[in-house]
Amino acid sequence: MKKLTLALAAALSLGTANAADYVIDSKGAHASINFKIQHLGYSWLTGRFNDFKGTFSYDEAMPNNAKIMVTIDTDSVDSNHAERDKHLKGDDFLDVDTYPEAKFESTKIVDKGNGMMDVMGNFTLHGVTKPISIEAKKIGEGKDPWGGYRAGFMGTTTIALKDYGIDYDLGPASQTVELELHVEGVKQ
Repeated sequence: MKKLTLALAAALSLGTANAADYVIDSKGAHASINFKIQHLGYSWLTGRFNDFKGTFSYDEAMPNNAKIMVTIDTDSVDSNHAERDKHLKGDDFLDVDTYPEAKFESTKIVDKGNGMMDVMGNFTLHGVTKPISIEAKKIGEGKDPWGGYRAGFMGTTTIALKDYGIDYDLGPASQTVELELHVEGVKQ
């Protein structure tokens, strides 16, 4: 299966005793990577990527040290319309045969207080890597009913298609894509 890697990994500095490593719970459908783009300026087209994986490390006492990595399978794009998905997977957009993965790897976390943070990192899509910033929020953390421990975050960012070599003309209102990320990790 083709892989589009959007990597979300949070790793704290080596000297941090309370740092914990997490695996994103995409198999249990407790995480999602969604997108939306305007359709001709008249409405919103929404979708998601069904297959992705990632890891992160997190210490509530030192959130600035976190790192995140996520990998997305581009062939798993799902806009709830088979013909459109075929077009999105083709040469005009994702070109999944050539670029089977998208990746995100954080480079810096800025704690803004009250669970809010800016997550900066490198996003690779369509063979192009660019720095992006994700506005993120910690949703919560704690024990789960199965004897494990979980932490959850959500974040949003906007990317310009042409920045990633995708120049299919969808009209002036459809030059950017909004990404919404929901991440729940299981402590390892």
